[in-house]
Amino acid sequence: MASSQRISSLDGIRGWAALVVVTYHCSLIAMPHLDGTLAAWLTQSPSKLAFAGTEAVLVFFVLSGFVVALPVLRDGFSWTRYYPTRVLRLYLPVWGSVVLATALIALLPRDAATMPEDSWMQNTQATRVTWGTFFDEALLLTKSYDINNVLWSLRWELIFSLALPVFVGLALLLRRHAMIAAAVACALTVVGRIVDVEALVYLPVFMLGTLMAVRLDDLLAWVQRPRRRAFWPCLTALALALLIASWLARPVAAPGTVLGRTMWGLAGVGAVLVIVAAMGWPRLRHLLEGRVSQWLGRTSYSLYLVHVPLLGTLAYLWGSDRWAMVAVVGIPASLLLAAAFHRFLEAPAHRLARYVGTVASERLPLTRPNGRIRRSDA
Repeated sequence: MASSQRISSLDGIRGWAALVVVTYHCSLIAMPHLDGTLAAWLTQSPSKLAFAGTEAVLVFFVLSGFVVALPVLRDGFSWTRYYPTRVLRLYLPVWGSVVLATALIALLPRDAATMPEDSWMQNTQATRVTWGTFFDEALLLTKSYDINNVLWSLRWELIFSLALPVFVGLALLLRRHAMIAAAVACALTVVGRIVDVEALVYLPVFMLGTLMAVRLDDLLAWVQRPRRRAFWPCLTALALALLIASWLARPVAAPGTVLGRTMWGLAGVGAVLVIVAAMGWPRLRHLLEGRVSQWLGRTSYSLYLVHVPLLGTLAYLWGSDRWAMVAVVGIPASLLLAAAFHRFLEAPAHRLARYVGTVASERLPLTRPNGRIRRSDA
């Protein structure tokens, strides 16, 4: 597993994380209709891992910090190629998802009063679309997204992508002290949860991925060391426990308390360790490199973008009290829609983005000087 090769297991982890986000939104439709004891059992036990949607987004953020930063460290990287390519790869599918969501809202009239009071369906699913809200969401300019609720995370992806030189520059400056820098980033995301500042929560998570990129050779050497048989299962269990620590601790650490927020902040640490486990545990790598996992990975961005408009439409069509039918029909339908969206929109958008980036780099070449950047601290 050389540092110059694609780490296929990370595609797999991205795919399963996207599927977890889908099941999470199904659970949000169901929650108002579940018995309180059942809801607590589902969310305050390891079963929460199947519905850990917000936590799965943190896995996306670490992955983005890692895989988007890696090309910068290679010879011949061009910033004039990167910016148009990256922006178009993000925006074109986003625009397609907003058009899809708008069409579904127009086709099926929605009345928020038919949804449970103060529920996710009532609070975050648009019942109508104006030109203003359409362009605000399509351009990722707002903090609240009701046409397609998942776009809140794409706003942070865009911010990171535009600020990539800052992240990479800082990571390279700190690469000899990467462990200390990572500890500081973990502490900052915990503090961000405590003081409720989103930038402080999410941007350090991207930084954790970027630090992994600049020390990739050392990271690969570490994960390939011989280990006791129990090491990787234990590390994976720890990673997953940290990912949902705030839920497991709810009986003693109520949401909104300092302790509860601190446990919530540990999800970023869990996200990093999940990715380390995906790189290092041979059995987990084998699963993540399998055909199903790789297919999910290829279509993960499309699945992420299309599932909420579809699930919301089905919930309004049948009623959120029929949440089981929404899930049973909506999950496979989301996978099918994602496959079509990927083939006919996302993949062509990627080809167009690469073409535009190549043209831009040829007309205004701005490449990193020759000489491979050292990732080790030697």
